[in-house]
Amino acid sequence: MLTPAIHSAPQLQPEPEPEGDSDDSSGCQSGVTMPAACHLAALGTLEFTLLFDADNSALHCTAHRAKGLKPPASGSVDTYVKANLLPGASKASQLRTRTVRGTRGPVWEETLTYHGFTRQDAGRKTLRLCVYEDSRLRRRATPLGELRVPLRKLVPNRARGFDICLEKRRLTKRPKRLDTARGMSLYEEEGMEAETSGEERGRILLSLCYSSQRGGLLVGVLRCAHLAPMDANGYSDPFVRLFLHPSSGKKSKYKTSVRRKTLNPEFNEEFFYAGHREELAQKALLVSVWDYDLGTADDFIGGVQLSSRASGERLHHWRECLSRSDRRLELWHLLDSVPPQLGD
Repeated sequence: MLTPAIHSAPQLQPEPEPEGDSDDSSGCQSGVTMPAACHLAALGTLEFTLLFDADNSALHCTAHRAKGLKPPASGSVDTYVKANLLPGASKASQLRTRTVRGTRGPVWEETLTYHGFTRQDAGRKTLRLCVYEDSRLRRRATPLGELRVPLRKLVPNRARGFDICLEKRRLTKRPKRLDTARGMSLYEEEGMEAETSGEERGRILLSLCYSSQRGGLLVGVLRCAHLAPMDANGYSDPFVRLFLHPSSGKKSKYKTSVRRKTLNPEFNEEFFYAGHREELAQKALLVSVWDYDLGTADDFIGGVQLSSRASGERLHHWRECLSRSDRRLELWHLLDSVPPQLGD
């Protein structure tokens, strides 16, 4: 059973963030300086813990509490924390806590989990956390302050605690060439255009197992993460297609059920291809992720091909599966932006 993306805080024992360790930032810019050294503390502080679970390719962010928040109006305030991984499509990497009502010192104790988070991601990505006022009188939530943490200094499998100052969030107008893009706001967060350019189409977690008892290959489609949005609402309705090529007359094509309005779907569906190892070794498994559209052609999101002609992790996953019986191997794969091509 896979861990849910949002759950109550685990019992972590974080190492406190050393005072003055700014991760190449000045003041509170990237949110790694202790409040005592922060001259922007008027917006409040946020306490949280980060854990890079390298064994399970996951990043856990536990939002503990905020202190000294300064909402626009006086009185109590209803707040939540929203997390984004940068660079990346905003909604694809967006998670949020529940809303805590009626206080300027909210306590969430809630963990947000990014699945499919690798060592490569840790070396190049930044986590942005923003505290929002969840007002019932306005259509859009009001940002009260944000912080950014470069993830390259996280030690795998070791929790690290932070207590950081919030700073003001700035918006800039989108370039004219982006104004008419479907599902996009007229305003964007500062630096977002550069952050999203050239971003991946997403990734998929597959499990492979050669079953000696059944005499064939078990393929598990477990979940996808950070998929590219294809619909006007900024989301997709994803499903996965499998094709074992070349076909030998047996069942060679499968597809999962559709998951509605999500960029991080969980499937947990398994499919079976009969055949001897030697026969399967000459074939290719084509995996493609699609956005379901009622009444029109489905939109291709991304794909991956596993075979003896592949390279890197894809080749390793395929060979390891066929070289060992009755051992389930799970691995994340980045999706290509073009459909997998059929060989000869």
